Amino acid sequence: METKFIFFSGKGGVGKTSMACTTGVYYADQGKRTLIVTTDPAANLSDVFDQNIGHKTTEIDGIKNLFAMEIDPDKATEEYKERSLAPMKELFDEEMIKIANEQLSGPCTEEMASFDKFIDFMDEDSFDIIIFDTAPTGHTIRLLELPVDWSKHIEESSKGSGQTCMGPVALIQESKQKYDAAIEKLRNSNKTDFIFVMQPEQTSLQETIRSSNELKELGINTTKLIINGFIPKEEAINHFFKSRYDMQQSYLAKAKETFIDIPIVTMELFDSELKGIEMFRKSGQKLFKSKSNSESIDCLIYPRKGKRKNIFFSGKGGVGKTSMACITAVETASKGYKTLLMTTDPAAHIGNVLEKNVTDEITRIDEIDNLYAVKIDQKKATEEYKNMILSEAREKFDKITVMAMEEELDSPCTEEMAAFQKFVEYANLEDFEVIVFDTAPTGHTLRLLELPMDWSKQIQFKAGESADISEADEKQREKFQRVIEMLKDEERTTFAFVMYPEKTPIIEAFRASKELEAVGIKTQLAVANLIIPKEQAVTPFFKNRRRMQLKYFDEIVERFDKAKILQVPMYDNEIKGVEMLKRIGRNCF
Repeated sequence: METKFIFFSGKGGVGKTSMACTTGVYYADQGKRTLIVTTDPAANLSDVFDQNIGHKTTEIDGIKNLFAMEIDPDKATEEYKERSLAPMKELFDEEMIKIANEQLSGPCTEEMASFDKFIDFMDEDSFDIIIFDTAPTGHTIRLLELPVDWSKHIEESSKGSGQTCMGPVALIQESKQKYDAAIEKLRNSNKTDFIFVMQPEQTSLQETIRSSNELKELGINTTKLIINGFIPKEEAINHFFKSRYDMQQSYLAKAKETFIDIPIVTMELFDSELKGIEMFRKSGQKLFKSKSNSESIDCLIYPRKGKRKNIFFSGKGGVGKTSMACITAVETASKGYKTLLMTTDPAAHIGNVLEKNVTDEITRIDEIDNLYAVKIDQKKATEEYKNMILSEAREKFDKITVMAMEEELDSPCTEEMAAFQKFVEYANLEDFEVIVFDTAPTGHTLRLLELPMDWSKQIQFKAGESADISEADEKQREKFQRVIEMLKDEERTTFAFVMYPEKTPIIEAFRASKELEAVGIKTQLAVANLIIPKEQAVTPFFKNRRRMQLKYFDEIVERFDKAKILQVPMYDNEIKGVEMLKRIGRNCF
């Protein structure tokens, strides 16, 4: 695994070190070999972890996979100056060296020396995650980029005052390649996260805006904003803290207006000091709540412990259920799991997406190993189901009763029940490791199935006849019950709602999820589909539309707070073909 770098930046006292340590503990607990590096002269990593760390890589007590180092700025500066002056001593007289030494005594040098140490760690490959507290400023990075000839600069400056802030350029000639590689990593958001920490106050907000804009000019994007130190809403009960709470909320609103396309995470104050591994774990539960929702969804997609995985996709028409079902089925098949993709869609859209003819017979998809598809012919299944019930009824009841049952069977419930009975047939097959189903049964259907009698007996009962349950009926009911128990088993079954970030699909999905919850089935995955990519929202029209989507995305996260959240972007082409489905699946999962 390639090392991931995370830089924390921000004004002094905003909680950078706390957030860096929280992040370090979180990733170490995930099994990632993690290093936290700080240049804080107060050496407060030692304080918060309650152990000596110092100017060396030190393993943190009481937790696996976590290491830390406190770069001593004075030592780093002396080492940096020595390396800078050494090659000059062969070229210049004592007077020139004195001028150079003076130039290397400015504040720039300390910053550059610390970052020079950071750069050494950016070539490190023995850690999965390296966290830097604090990040380099735009000023430092500009110095690194300057194509200045140091010896020429010394000669010219000696003719004047000899006092400039160019001292740090001393190393660029021989270290240019190393610095260029570091800057390239800083600009690559796949390799580096650049996170600003701020307080919900005016000075902190202004400093964050200025610094992030300065870095943006240098091609370094802010990947996240953590706004730290909020008073919990339930604690803002007297006038003093209510006023402060309202002030903080106003700056949160301003931050959201300013950083439209940057994820914002809010952190509330704790009632005790944030130090020690257990407190950082507690902090991590809040900091990574939204992140953990959007990551690590493997357990919802792939089978565990030898059990088959059933994945249901539901949602309003046109939100992309079929596309997500196809993407998921192709992904699980690509991972080597024998997968059946099922649909009740009368238009058989899975065939269009797969670019393969899908019928009511299980069909192997030639372009990818382990993938099979089948369409439940809704009309045919309903007719078969009705005929099965009425055929049995004609042997037992008079014409009036049978006519009453025929009327009862003309309801939409019958179609749903017929489709689900077909699913039950496939669900009892042992051939497949994953079954992906487009579309999921509703809570209404499942309530009918849970009634303590066979569905045909319910109709019979409504027709006014006795509803004794025969041995055969009891076996059928038990089979239904086994499937329903399977649906309630979160290890074996995943219920996912797909929606695009607009009001109506969110409300409809939320209502349906509550209906399922009433019969004991939890929504484990919420898919926010068709999100306009940030880099494509370049006109005022699409910037506004993306802004609206992000607002509704926050609503999805809030409403489906117990589910994991998956974001799926809008694509420039219709989602079709196995190769495109594979590519999207790799990005999604």
